[in-house]
Amino acid sequence: MTLSRIAALLVPLLFVAVFVYALCKKVKLYDSFTAGVKEAIPLAVSLFPYLAAILMLSELFEQSGLSSALTRMLAPVFSALGIPAEITKLVLLKPFSGSGSTALLSELLSAYGADSYIARCACVAYGSSETVFYISAVYFSSAKKKRLFLPAAISLLSNFLAVVLGCLLCRVL
Repeated sequence: MTLSRIAALLVPLLFVAVFVYALCKKVKLYDSFTAGVKEAIPLAVSLFPYLAAILMLSELFEQSGLSSALTRMLAPVFSALGIPAEITKLVLLKPFSGSGSTALLSELLSAYGADSYIARCACVAYGSSETVFYISAVYFSSAKKKRLFLPAAISLLSNFLAVVLGCLLCRVL
C-alpha cells in the first residue's frame, strides 16, 4: 500500500475511530452534533462583517490600481533582496487573498514553467505565507481585545522574511 493511499484513508479512519469511541462512551452523537452547529451560527454571524470587509478591501486594492502601482514600485527593491520581480504581485497579494494568489501562481507556472527559478520562488512564496488579513478577521471577530496592528505587522514581516529566505534557498539549491 502506497503512502498516498494510506494518507487518503487516514481521515475516514479517524472519523470512524472518533465515532466508535463516542459510541463506547455512550455519547448522543446527533445531539452533540446539533449542539455544535448551534454554537457555530453566532460565530458565523459575528464573523461575517470582518470577512466582508477583508474581501471588499482586497478587491478595492486590486481594482483601484494600488496593487499594480505598488508592484511596480517595489519590484526593484524585491529584486535587490533576491525576490524575482515577476513574483512581486504574488508576494503582495497573498496576505489579502488566497484564491487570487492561487490564480496568480497558476499564471506564473504557465508563463515560466514549473522548473524555472521564478516558478520555484513563486511556489515558496505561496507556500510559506498566509492570508494574514483573512486569518486576522477570523481571530479578531471573536477576540475581546481588538489590537490588530502588532499581530498583523508581525505576521506580514514573518511572511516577507520567509519569502526572502525561500528565494535565497531556491537560488542556492
